[in-house]
Amino acid sequence: MLDADAFAKLLCDWCLEVRESQQVLVATTSLAEPVVVSLHRELLERGAWPVVRMSPPQLGADFYTYAGAAQLESYAPVELAEFESVDASIRIGAPANVEALAGIDPELIARAMRARQPIQAARRARRWCVSLWPTPALAQQARMSERDYEAFLGRALFLDQPDPAGAWRELAARQQSLVERLRGAREVRIEAEGTDLHLRVEGRQWINSDGRRNMPSGEVFTGPLENSAHGTIRFTIPSNPGGAQVEDVELTFSDGRVTSARAARGDGYLQSALATDPGARYLGELGIGTNPGIDRATGSTLLDEKIAGTVHLALGRSYQETGGTNASALHWDLVCDLRDGGRLSVDGEPLELARSVHS
Repeated sequence: MLDADAFAKLLCDWCLEVRESQQVLVATTSLAEPVVVSLHRELLERGAWPVVRMSPPQLGADFYTYAGAAQLESYAPVELAEFESVDASIRIGAPANVEALAGIDPELIARAMRARQPIQAARRARRWCVSLWPTPALAQQARMSERDYEAFLGRALFLDQPDPAGAWRELAARQQSLVERLRGAREVRIEAEGTDLHLRVEGRQWINSDGRRNMPSGEVFTGPLENSAHGTIRFTIPSNPGGAQVEDVELTFSDGRVTSARAARGDGYLQSALATDPGARYLGELGIGTNPGIDRATGSTLLDEKIAGTVHLALGRSYQETGGTNASALHWDLVCDLRDGGRLSVDGEPLELARSVHS
């Protein structure tokens, strides 16, 4: 079993930097009970107030099955009030079925996403973090035994290190060197089989993602100029947005906008996502994975986008700290694997990408 106490300490001290008297919202499913118990204790020991929302894992699919139009196109006011009241929040993915939403009409998901934008904005306005707890469903999705998946996730979280927070501090320093290398970059080109995409990034800020928001993390990212994407990119690493399975996505861009899109699996979800709102057809993020402990795709984007030797692009909403201006209810990360002959070039010069410890 993953060390829940060590994990909780890392979340409290490195990710959220919990302080006395803060209210911290913990949201997950009942399958993550071990780490919730540890988090509850660690928050109390720091003088903080734990606000726990631990739900049965099937409630997500039930919402889309039984909710009426008014519920899909709005939200419970108490949810917004809660995020506006707390000082920090952490959401821990712990699914019982990674394909729970596979049979749900993608348009229903898009409608709910649009309606819940005020809640997401309130969450992002405060300290937040997202993470994972190992479940049999996640292990099966990653094609690992439960024991192997727990060990894999422990490496990705650096919980196998004597000082996990110190290991994240070291990664942050290495990533900062990459940020400095990319400062002042003007054009990025991504090349791989089926991929040749040009992006402009001049004037944008590169961000060092070192586990404070995503745990695990391990990436540097920016917001490409909204009208700059030109060419085609193929994402061979599967994606699992909201429980829908999407594989082998190919996107073609012109003047920053998706002009052609297809997916070998989950094409209906892809098309509905692109129709979420006008900003959904534009890019909000370009990221470079650096985590040496993640050496394979697992089907979980939180992990897969951090694989050392990959890049990812997000359709939809930009992060304001990058200087990006694209607005959308959608933010969907898609991962392009460059470890087998791919190349990332910056202003015409190939960029040496970090590789995972096992690649």
